Parts: sequence; structure tokens; C-alpha cells
Amino acid sequence: MLVLGGTGKTGRRVARALSRSGVPVRIGSRSGEVRFDWEDRATWAPALRGAAAAYLAYYPDIGAPGAAAVIRAFAEEAVAGGVRRLVLLSARGEDAALPAERAVAVPGAEWTVIRASWFFQNFDEGVLRDGVLGGEIVFPAGDVKEPFVDAEDIAEVAAVALTRDGHAGRVYEVTGGRLLTFAEAAAELTAATGRAVRYVPVSAEEYGAALAEHGLPGELVAFLTELFATLLDGRNAHLADGVQQALGRAPRDFTGFARAAAARGAWAV
Repeated sequence: MLVLGGTGKTGRRVARALSRSGVPVRIGSRSGEVRFDWEDRATWAPALRGAAAAYLAYYPDIGAPGAAAVIRAFAEEAVAGGVRRLVLLSARGEDAALPAERAVAVPGAEWTVIRASWFFQNFDEGVLRDGVLGGEIVFPAGDVKEPFVDAEDIAEVAAVALTRDGHAGRVYEVTGGRLLTFAEAAAELTAATGRAVRYVPVSAEEYGAALAEHGLPGELVAFLTELFATLLDGRNAHLADGVQQALGRAPRDFTGFARAAAARGAWAV
């Protein structure tokens, strides 16, 4: 089983879920045990060799220009090499991701798409962690409500789709079980950590300028600025039942995540 992005937020959890089930796992990443780079096609065949299924997490973003063409080429090479199942991580509400979702549906593949909302883990191991540590989460989300989802749930859905029948041709929209504004999420983190954490809304342009100051390339800053402005316009402010459909249970809750992360020292300084 090949897990691309296997050192990232979802990939390493997919690998762990598969390993717990006794499935041999090969992790492909730019720094993993098997070198894989979406931009270096010479790395594709060695990573795919002998794999029967693959989890695809595209970098830098599923909706980035050119992503669909690259994913299509990879999917075709994978199927030609004997891969049967492909599970693609996509983004909920991101219209630019739709071509990539269609690209994975190559002839001969049993494909599954997982459309995910914002991860819980963005707060403890992602772009928002520094804000939690500093007491201010500065982000361009306004007062929009987001159905944050646990990356552990995403991983379990992916593992099931990779290893069991009945998931081919399915698009699972995965969310948590309730809607939270970023301010409400900050209040949950305050309660879990015992330190004050507040949400500071800014415009997408202001956030983009901050990213540029941190050295991100202009093209990537422009893409992310437009992406955040689009995804955080309220289009995702409703729940979906992808976790329930795939796993037959309710999704994990943000409160439990925050308490567990705090208990293991995720925000220890």
C-alpha cells in the first residue's frame, strides 16, 4: 500500500491506520523512506512498484494550477503498473479542486474522493499553532462557521476505502459533527489549555501580506489569498455525513481533540 504525503497530517495517520490493520505500508514523500515528488516523475515508478492501492495527498494544494494534469498522469501510470485502488484527498467547497477529482477517475481504477473541511490539527501542528501559542489566532475567517474535522477521521475513511469493497466511485464529504466559528474554536482551546487564546479576524489581503513577509513566493501568496477568501465565505457552513457513511459512526468532536492535544503537551512551551 502506497501512502503519498505519508509524513503529513493525514498521510501519516493513514499509514498508521493501515499498519494497525496489518497492511504493509510504503510511505512516499520528498523526505520519506521512499522518495516521491509530484514534480519529479522519475520518482513515481519506484514508489508505485508492487503497490495495489495508493493514497494521494497532492502538494501544494489540490486546486493549484496544473494539479489536475499531474494527478491524471500519475493515476494513469499507477493503473498501468497494477494499482487497483486510488483514494484522493480533496478540499470541500474548493471549485478549483474539481478537475483534479475528475482526473483520478481513470479507466481501470477503483477511485474514491475524500472532500475534507478544515482539520482540527491545523491548530496544534499546522499553520495556526503559533497563534495558539502566542494567544492570538490571526486569520481571515471573519465570523464564518466551519465544520472542523479530525484528521484521524479522514485517515480512517481513507484506510477503509483503500482496503475494503464498496467505496469505489464514492465522493465522501467529511466534516465534524458541529459548526464552530474560529472565535468559538479559540474559546475551546482556552478552556483546554488554561491559557487565553483569542481570535483576531483580518482580511485575506492582510493575511496574504503577512505570508509574503514570511518569505512565501508571490505566486503562492496570491493563490492562498484567493483560496482563503473563497473557502471562508460561508459556503462550507453546513455539516456533511461522509464519516458516518464510510465508518458507520459519528465524527470525533473538537472538544475532545483540544483536551487530548493539551494533555499530551501539543502547546507546551
